[in-house]
Parts: sequence; C-alpha cells; structure tokens
Amino acid sequence: MTPASALQVGHIIEVRANQRIPADLLLLHTTDESETVFIRTDQLDGETDWKLRKPVRYTQALAKNEKPLYGLRAFVTAEAPNQHIYNFEGLFQVEGGDGHKEPLSLENTLWANTVLASSTILALVMYTGKETRMAMNSKTPRTKVCQLDLELNKISKILFVFMLFLAGIMLFLRGFGHDWGIQYFKYVLLLSSIIPISLRVNLDFAKSAFSYMINADKDIEGTVARNSMIPEELGRIEYLLSDKTGTLTQNDMVFKRLVLEQYQFTDESLPDIERIIKKQCSKHIGPAKDIEERMKESSPQKLIIGGKKKKMYKRDKEMVLRDMITSLVLCHNVTPTHEDGVKMYQASSPDEIALVKIAESVQMELVERTQNHMTIKNAAGVLEHYDILANFPFSSETKRMGIVVRHKETGRIIFYLKGADTIMKYKIPEYQRGYVQDEVDELAKIGLRTLIIAQRYLTEEQFNEWFAKYNEANTVLVNREATVRKVIDQLEVDMDFLGITGVEDKLQEDVASTIETLRDAGIHVWMLTGDKVETATCIAISAGFKSRFQEFFVMRELSDPLEIQNHLVEFNKKSQAVLIIDGSTLQHALEHHEKYFFQVAGEAPAVVCCRCSPTQKALITTGIKTHLGKKTLGIGDGGNDVGMIQAADVGVGIVGKEGKQAALAADYSINKFKYVKTLLLWHGRNAYKRTAVMSQFVIHRGLIISIIQAFFSITFYNVAIQVYNGLLMLGYVTIYTMFPVFCLVTKLYLLINSARFSILMLVNQLP
Repeated sequence: MTPASALQVGHIIEVRANQRIPADLLLLHTTDESETVFIRTDQLDGETDWKLRKPVRYTQALAKNEKPLYGLRAFVTAEAPNQHIYNFEGLFQVEGGDGHKEPLSLENTLWANTVLASSTILALVMYTGKETRMAMNSKTPRTKVCQLDLELNKISKILFVFMLFLAGIMLFLRGFGHDWGIQYFKYVLLLSSIIPISLRVNLDFAKSAFSYMINADKDIEGTVARNSMIPEELGRIEYLLSDKTGTLTQNDMVFKRLVLEQYQFTDESLPDIERIIKKQCSKHIGPAKDIEERMKESSPQKLIIGGKKKKMYKRDKEMVLRDMITSLVLCHNVTPTHEDGVKMYQASSPDEIALVKIAESVQMELVERTQNHMTIKNAAGVLEHYDILANFPFSSETKRMGIVVRHKETGRIIFYLKGADTIMKYKIPEYQRGYVQDEVDELAKIGLRTLIIAQRYLTEEQFNEWFAKYNEANTVLVNREATVRKVIDQLEVDMDFLGITGVEDKLQEDVASTIETLRDAGIHVWMLTGDKVETATCIAISAGFKSRFQEFFVMRELSDPLEIQNHLVEFNKKSQAVLIIDGSTLQHALEHHEKYFFQVAGEAPAVVCCRCSPTQKALITTGIKTHLGKKTLGIGDGGNDVGMIQAADVGVGIVGKEGKQAALAADYSINKFKYVKTLLLWHGRNAYKRTAVMSQFVIHRGLIISIIQAFFSITFYNVAIQVYNGLLMLGYVTIYTMFPVFCLVTKLYLLINSARFSILMLVNQLP
C-alpha cells in the first residue's frame, strides 16, 4: 500500500474496487469485462449517481493481450491544472512505431477523492497535491464571528468614548489644577461601570444555553450545534443557499407518466402495459416489425443530411407501445450487476436506472450488458440479443443520448434516441411537434422530469454508408468532436416519435412547505446544484421555488459579456420571474458583471444555479455577502458543499447518503432539511431577541450606575468619591441582576413558576 503523499506525476498505480482515488488519474486499463468502470463522485460534485469512465483504447488493448504497460514508450499531453471538474482535454501519443495518437476527454479521467465502484484498474498519475481538481475547489476554513458581537463591540467603543467625554466634563466643572491628570483618572474609574464588561460573560453563557436548547429540542432530534458562538445569526438569515441532490431531494426516481400519441399511462396502469407488451412479444419477434415490412414494400431511401419530408403514417398503437418499452430497456448506459445474489443497476444517472426499472416492472428485463452486446428477456420470457453498433452518451451540450443496435434474431438495425424536449422536438415529424410540446409542458407543470424518445429503422445499406463516415470522423485529430457531431446529426433524421416519459425525483420530507414558510418569512432561497438545467428546473417546480403566477427566465450557454448584460437588463424588468442560470454563463457573468449580477439576482424571488462547481458555490455565497451585505446560510450534504458551508455566515450540514463530511464541517448538523424551519424561525429568532434584550438590559444597568455616580459627584462639588460601596456594587451586579439575565436567556422563569406553584399546593395541604 502506497500513501498518496508518495505519488508523483507519471507514476502508474493500481487501484482496487471501493478504494478512494488518491490523485487525478488517467485510466489506462480495467479488468472489467465491459472495459469500463464506474466511480462514485458524491464527495466531488454532490451527485450520488455513478459515473462511467473508459480507459485509453490503446493501453486497454495492450494490457488485455497481457503485454506490460510499464515499458511502453508513450507520453500524455494534459492541460494546465485548473478547477474545472466537468472538462478535460489531453492527448495520448506513442513514441516510435506507428506513432499512435489518441485524444483524451473527461471520460478517461478519475479525479481525486472519488471512489472506484468496481473492478481493478491501472492508471497514470497526472496531477497531485494542490494541483488536483478537489484541492483547487477547496477553501480554507475561517473563524466565524457573530454580527451581534461586532455590533456590541461597536457600542462598547461608543460607551467608552462617552465615558471619557463625561469624565472630561466633570474635570472641566472642577477646574484644572496641578493634579488634573490624577483627578481625570479617578473620574474614569468611578464611571467605569458604563462599560459592560460583564456582558461578555453573559453572552457566552447565553450562547451556551441557546446551543443546549437546540441540541435538546425533540422536534429536531439529532441536531448538533458544532459552533456555539453564532446562534443569534440563525435569526438574521436573509439568503438561504441550498444544494439539490440529497438535500432537497432523495435522489430516488419514481415512474409517474408514459405518454404516447394514442395512449397515456400512469403508474397505476402498469398491468395494462404488461398485458399489451406480453401480447406483442408473443406475436412478433423483436421490435419494429411493421416498419421493416413497410420499408421492404417501398424502395429504401438514401441517407441525406436534413432528410426528406416524412410521409404521415399511422402505426398500430400496441406496436408503438412495444417499441417504446423496448427503447427503455435498450437506450441507456446502465449495467446490471450482482452483489451477494442481489441484482443491482449501475449508471451515471438515476433517470437511466428508473427507466430500466419501469421496463422491468412490465417484464422487459435487462439481463446482461457489455460494451458491445446487450441481452434482454422480453415479456414472453424469450431472450433477445442485441449488438451495440454505436453509442452516443448524454452530454450537457447535446442534451440527448442515442444508441444503434442490431437485433440478432432478425438482423434489424434500429437507432434509438432520447433527450430533452428543446432538442428532440426538432428530430420528430413536424406534424407531431405541437402535440408533443403541449404534453411536455403539462408534465413539467406538475414537476415531472421528461424525456422524449424516438427511433429510426435503418437498412443495412443506410447503416454501412453512415458508419463509414462515422469511423472516418473518429480518426480526425483536429476538431474531432465537432466533426463526429456533424456525422451523428446526419443519423438523427426521419425519426419516428415513440413517446414521452415522466418521472418524479422524490423530494425530502416537507421540502415544499418548508421553502414556502421560509419565503413567507422574507428569506430568499437559492438552489445551487451540479445537475443539468432540465433536472434542476423540474425540482424547482416541485419544491415550490416557482409559484403558479411566476415564470422562469433561463440564461444558459452565454459567453459574450454584452449578451449577458442584455439578458440581465431584460430580467431586471421582470418582477415575477425565477432566474435559472448554468455554470458556464455564471462564470462569465461573475467575471464581467459581478456586482450588477448580484444586484439583479438579489431581487429575484428565487434563483437556480445549475452545473455549479464547488468553487462557484462558494463564490456566490461570498458575492451575496459582499455586494448585497446580507446574511447567508449554506446548506448541503456532500463534500462538494463544504466550500459553500464554510463561506456562508452560517453553515448547515445534513447527515445523509453522502456521509458526514458536510455535517462535520458545518456550524450546525441536522438530519432533515425541514429542520431548517425550526432552526431559523424558532431557535434563531429566540436567540436573537433574547440576546438583544439581555444586552440592552446589561448596558442599561451600567448606564444607570454611571449616571447616578456622575450626578452625585457634580452635586457634591465634583468630589471623586464612590456613591456605592464595593460590597453593594458587587451584590447588585452579581446577585440582584443575575436572575433577570437568566430569565431572559433561559426558560428558568417557567421552572420557578412551576416550583412556586408546587410549593403553594403543598402549603395549602398542610394541616
């Protein structure tokens, strides 16, 4: 076992399943049969979904043939260290021989502090120590000071000046003699009660009492006050900045709606779907049977960019449903695994797993998947085998994913495509677009996450023609990604619309009512998430960030400073709009229009920031404090939220699926998001009100004594004699005024009244 501190750039290391990645690595080889690995990134970006990673093709093939990697003469060109966890560009090149070159991307990397979920890997160390993505997104913790303490310090300074001024007046009335310095010092000592020295002790006692009340509150059981110095800040929060995954949501997807052109199904209609699918699977071998027959009747079309206008053709609605369910079990990046005899699914998105489970619930089960092959068991109990001919993963730029498969039993080649409505509505026939958009809007109104799914039947000739172009594009070294994208676009024409899926990301308990209560209390609630815009929008609707009378104003993929400014000006004119902004646009907005952005966004009823890195979360928190001068509370449950939690005036960590890293770094640790309501509106308000009253009481007490002393001295010819003896002063300060302070801070008065009532009852019962 090698410690992470001993690793250097260029080392090749072995990492096993369930081990934490010690540095930023380039994946060279995996022992998994699928030639892919999954990693858990919850402590990096806060997402509990497993991410798929692929090794360098050249080194994977070399190691698979049992040839050692340690003697390979090759080098990697990588970008300079930066904090962007969603991007990477590099080049792998072999010296001598064929001079093989291979472009590298994010899917070839393993960032530090992620966890390898399965298999054993060999990887190349690219960045270590402070140059890793995790370290560059980390912030140094700071000591938090309560605003009330700073205000009391300021008042104490004013009282000190007032004491010096009052002593100067008394000296002036007495007259300046040869001992004026000693007399002035005597007056200062006599008036020193004006400085609330005991207030510091009272404040510390009060803070301890408030923290104890929070820890002992049964309504928020499990809450821990880790910082006892800032309970009053809870009552002064104006902006609450929250993570999404694991904080607002349970990250648990539930099927709610399936919409086809001629059918609509809910989660209660699964038996009907199963009956139809079983009938179709028994009747036909494989999907798209009717399309194949129609294609054979007409001459096959050549593949043309943009395609021809598609002729309207009504398919049998039950066949469409069968193809729809088949697409759910085929078009994804899900891999079935078995742990202790229990079947589990691994995927980079919970949406993917949810859709596969929907298909499984109607007896269309994914049995096996490798990088080149899939096996499913249909509703009739028959195994269907599919070859994966091409796979196009989902990305935030394309907003869709596709897969080309060949059904082995029939030889049919089918291209499945699914994605967001903003893209997919242009891929389906024009006469269906209006209906599809209306249905998507209806599902979005009830907070469901939607995907539009379409398919295309390809003849062997069409596929071979396209695949030749695809292979050629993959060998291009300059602008390779854009070239490949153009070729894929040629495939996404003449698509047959299958249907729309609606799934619900279950919210944490009472999230919507908690947010509504906080907003009614005048607290602005922002959501900062690393998830994509579409997902965050759905959660914003279901969690109550947007009311029925408000609208969304989306700023995404903007880089021109002038264009960003124009969008901010336009948004500023809308009084009832919720701002949604993605990470790249936010980065440019903070670089060029930071102050104006916070001024505009600060007035919005709510703001949703998507694709946020940990650093951006901390920057937003700091920006609100700096430019708006408001009190902030950061709440999250993952390691990626630590920067935001520490940058906020008050940090709250939730103990959840992502561990305790956020909870341990926070000022307050809670078990459920809904506890924030009690924490702020009850404990925070009480702590602030009671501390304010207690401070006024202690200051007022000192002023009374000092003013009486001043009048006494002035009345008796400015004599520097103490009006009260020391024992009386000590008793007044420590005993007489101690119990009122206790009553202001604690619930002691309730105990006293209860004890008094009990004593009276006992006295009345005496003979």
